[in-house]
Amino acid sequence: MMQVRYRARVVALAMVTLVGAGGCAPDRQADPGGVGGGLAPVGSAEQVTGAGTATLPDRLTGSTSKPRPRKAQPESKAAAGPARATKTPKPSSGRRQPSPTKANLTRCQQGEHQREVETYLARLGGFGTLTVDGRQTDADCAAIKKFQQRYDIRPAEGRAGPLTLDVAKRLATTDVKRCSGSGTTFCVDLTRQTTWVMRDGKVVAKPTVTRTGMAGYATPAGTYKVNLRNLKEWSNPYEVWLPYWQRFNGGIGFHETTTYLHNAGIGSHGCVNLLHADAVRWWELGKVGSRVVLVGRRPGT
Repeated sequence: MMQVRYRARVVALAMVTLVGAGGCAPDRQADPGGVGGGLAPVGSAEQVTGAGTATLPDRLTGSTSKPRPRKAQPESKAAAGPARATKTPKPSSGRRQPSPTKANLTRCQQGEHQREVETYLARLGGFGTLTVDGRQTDADCAAIKKFQQRYDIRPAEGRAGPLTLDVAKRLATTDVKRCSGSGTTFCVDLTRQTTWVMRDGKVVAKPTVTRTGMAGYATPAGTYKVNLRNLKEWSNPYEVWLPYWQRFNGGIGFHETTTYLHNAGIGSHGCVNLLHADAVRWWELGKVGSRVVLVGRRPGT
């Protein structure tokens, strides 16, 4: 009889022990993107750092907030053995991205003629807000790049290099008053290699870049009139099409350039080369009988 009661007590004690152990060891739940140290949803790191797909490791490091430990579950008095310690997850060890305020101030490399280009572009106007201080900023970069794109300076990367300085200086120092008259007048400064259009003493097309005759084919200064116009003229001597052709002196006229305009090592055979946008504008403003005035002389011719 005593042996039966002893066995019953042993069985009851085992049952109590099993129920208590199950109560203090709940199943761990998945915690994706939460504060328990799980994986963050794709894009959370991008929102903080601005990183794109190139910084894939940063997209997988999880939330940038500090992890908080889970709340401990109440212990059962009937539990057998010590309670299991809950470890606090450590923050991610991924590389930290620089904050926006400490990032580089510009996306463009600073050129050796930064201040001079800033000065001339500020004088010209129309290319955006920039500060004349010789230090590259995003605003300066955008203005310089816009200027380069307008005048087909390659590459248009916002850097104030020698060619950008040369073009900016030529345009900013062009004296539009050197050429005037009644009606529409096409003006060419051979010395600065710029051209613009006047109408009754007012500028209707601001100075832009051009390229005239090279050595041995110098474009002569003087006053002429447009005497022939053709949207697409064929040049017999040089076997090339001349778009937006406006002839004003023998075989010399305005037309869209057929080569890179800023290649100073070459030039035309006397014609006044224009960028595409300018050739179209000059065509729209001109007509047979329009006045053409050329002053100065191209250096080296």
